Amino acid sequence: MLLCPVIGKLLHKRVVLASASPRRQEILSNAGLRFEVVPSKFKEKLDKASFATPYGYAMETAKQKALEVANRMHQKDLRAPDVVIGADTIVTVGGLILEKPVDKQDAYRMLSRLSGREHSVFTGVAIVHCSSKDHQLDTTVSEFYEETKVKFSELSEELLWEYVHSGEPMDKAGGYGIQALGGMLVESIHGDFLNVVGFPLNHFCKQLVKLYYPPRPEDLRRSVKHDSIPAADTFEDLSDVEGGGSEPAQRDASSRDEKAEAGEAGQAAAEAECHRTRETLPPFPTRLLELIEGFMLSKALFTACKLKVFDLLKDEAPQKAVDIASKVDASACGTERLLDICAAMGLLEKTEQGYSNTETANVYLASDGEYSLHGFIMHNNDLTWNLFTYLEFAIREGTNQHHRALGKKVEDLFQDVYYQSPETRLRFMRAMHGMTKLTACQVATAFNLSHFSSACDVGGCTGALARELAREYPRMQVTVFDLPDIIELAAHFQPPGPQAGQIHFAAGDFFRDPLPSAELYVLCRILHDWPDDKVHKLLSRVADSCKPGAGLLLVETLLVETLLDEEKRVAQRTLMQSLNMLVQTEGKKRSLGEYQCLLEVHGFHQVQVVHLGGVLDAILATKVAP
Repeated sequence: MLLCPVIGKLLHKRVVLASASPRRQEILSNAGLRFEVVPSKFKEKLDKASFATPYGYAMETAKQKALEVANRMHQKDLRAPDVVIGADTIVTVGGLILEKPVDKQDAYRMLSRLSGREHSVFTGVAIVHCSSKDHQLDTTVSEFYEETKVKFSELSEELLWEYVHSGEPMDKAGGYGIQALGGMLVESIHGDFLNVVGFPLNHFCKQLVKLYYPPRPEDLRRSVKHDSIPAADTFEDLSDVEGGGSEPAQRDASSRDEKAEAGEAGQAAAEAECHRTRETLPPFPTRLLELIEGFMLSKALFTACKLKVFDLLKDEAPQKAVDIASKVDASACGTERLLDICAAMGLLEKTEQGYSNTETANVYLASDGEYSLHGFIMHNNDLTWNLFTYLEFAIREGTNQHHRALGKKVEDLFQDVYYQSPETRLRFMRAMHGMTKLTACQVATAFNLSHFSSACDVGGCTGALARELAREYPRMQVTVFDLPDIIELAAHFQPPGPQAGQIHFAAGDFFRDPLPSAELYVLCRILHDWPDDKVHKLLSRVADSCKPGAGLLLVETLLVETLLDEEKRVAQRTLMQSLNMLVQTEGKKRSLGEYQCLLEVHGFHQVQVVHLGGVLDAILATKVAP
């Protein structure tokens, strides 16, 4: 009965749940809420890496689900519901976000990761209040998250497969349902049980209190804090606010004595001046502080990679800080502090036995992994970090800052900076190899390229993309064309395999030397490094090498001119890369319209575009007869 006044605020509103989850429906129905179910069609493809925290990703997904339903319903009948509730539940362990498994093998992998370990369950919730004026939808979003810690028992392979074959894991975040058979896997739980089921009802009710019952002056004077759900006798009669529109209702003061109210208001104002309360202070700037101190986290990660901490711990039993310190030739106290911050960032796991790698560290941070980003991190540590200390000069002058970082004039960006010594050349190649490996499969499969029998990857560096093209199209012969110093080392990055016979390496300068003949030319993350005059020169050389019907595949990060609010977080990395171009290169990010104009000038038409996820986009164009 105590929840009725809170839920009652929504009884006379049109409430929509933007979720098909039967568990969320059951939780809200049992609480007495009346609502419609309109499952969201929002495609959950947000870039997880762009979020500072897992709960930030969950809240943004919940908000986008709710906004999609609100907009769709408004477009359908020009009348949006009063309130749309969106929710998204994720499981995190070892720095990885686990959502719903795609198949039984994926479910088994998820459950294996959880076996014998503690993990976090986050549910992000968005409450969207809608109103319509002149057929325009207006929304106000309130969002929050809840975290619950869950620990699994040590589970045998037989038990895991038995649970997977029950079918229960397939539609549940993390691959288990705690309210059913999955409860047998759980050893302990700390926090809201219903949050793990799929909806944090208690926190939801508290949020409704904040929205519909703002503190009264007398509450402020007594410093009453509603950290829990108030008792029923603290609420006003619901009849005072029923049917009052879609926005959270305000208290009706008409029944109060005006004179007394004026006196109380004056007294409250005076006391508020002298006794500031928690409610009157500005919100604590958590996100701002994270941005201010973010460079420290980056440098801690760079340092751990430079000391080869993640290599030392890969596939090894947990080790104590003092033992790790002796192996990396560092102080015990300094090493322990570095290991602790790496554990706090979700890169290491810390137990009584010591420190060990997370799955993320094994895959991406150890230097010998297939998808290692170690080389890219070292490139940022040794070059980009120094360049960004001159960011102010770059912004004032509008030019790159290599001359300041190196203390000398730079004539040729690549020869004088990236390839100035065998060590810097190899560092650059490792950085490009790691980044290319991340997206090579997406690039190779963005379009159906099976009708091309040959391809030339211009500036293809180590051949990472060429290998993926050869793997995807067994009939295709792929030539990697790059500078002689690069080709000399590129073969060392190519592992043996059936694709080796399809891949060839040719040395040359793509601004001066003839390009190898091919039916498809590939420029992957090349054009953004150069100003317009050099881009025209390169495209002209490619066009002269193409016969009618030949293809040109560009892979770049497209610059978006106008951003909707929900796109700004995703675009942050794109915009930061644009700033990075200013500091490091002669080039710039370009929009799709700019690339289309460049391509058409050189006879490439029939432009197709595919967003690859993350920050990259693929553009395929066809050379037409003049």
